[in-house]
Amino acid sequence: MEGLNLIAHNDLKNPATEAYRVIRTSIQFAQVGKELKTLAFTSCTPNEGKSMTVANLAVVLTQAGKSVLLLDCDMRNPTVHKNFGLSNKLGLSSCISMGTPLNAAVQATKVDNLYALTGGVIPPNPSELLGSERMRELLQEAREIYDYVLIDLPPVLPVADALVLGAVVDGVVFVIDSGEVKVDLARDVKNQLQHAGANILGVVLNKVRMSTMAMVMAITITTEARKLPTGRGSKLNG
Repeated sequence: MEGLNLIAHNDLKNPATEAYRVIRTSIQFAQVGKELKTLAFTSCTPNEGKSMTVANLAVVLTQAGKSVLLLDCDMRNPTVHKNFGLSNKLGLSSCISMGTPLNAAVQATKVDNLYALTGGVIPPNPSELLGSERMRELLQEAREIYDYVLIDLPPVLPVADALVLGAVVDGVVFVIDSGEVKVDLARDVKNQLQHAGANILGVVLNKVRMSTMAMVMAITITTEARKLPTGRGSKLNG
């Protein structure tokens, strides 16, 4: 794969791959009594690992026999096309602003049953596009075609794009760099998401320094997970 090491695809026995399977299982358990098909991934700030997390989770879901659409909604800094070596001429922005049909813009990746809708040409008004009725129509169309629609949202700070779409999807997973993001900041961002109406499924602690598979992440996707871990000192810990 170009641009991104899809460890869940390239190394099935790696402890990190097992960590992504744990996330997959947690999401499946979270679906008891409700349908979770459109799942968005965001973070407090850039470079916390949300794009890596959502891409590898998409891979392990396909390994379980599911069809997955990976949707790049980080329209100010789209990366899905780079990570998977895809064209970005047609993408989400053209589907919304130009009326390009979903099936004309979606591309197959090198992973079986994993498809991608790239961000497309960077628009001047991402928040307006993400909050549009056309965006809702695209999500509804996608959920009728695929088992899961995984959405790579932009970070919550410093723009409002993630808040606009977070309230529309079935659930939001909050990816946090455990070595960099302070607890108070994470709590503030979590509160912003909840006030915007987002259904926060849980928290992925990325870059956790542990000797087990949680070297990549530790996750809790349950009702109790809506409380951010306090950790020690000023940093979030596993």
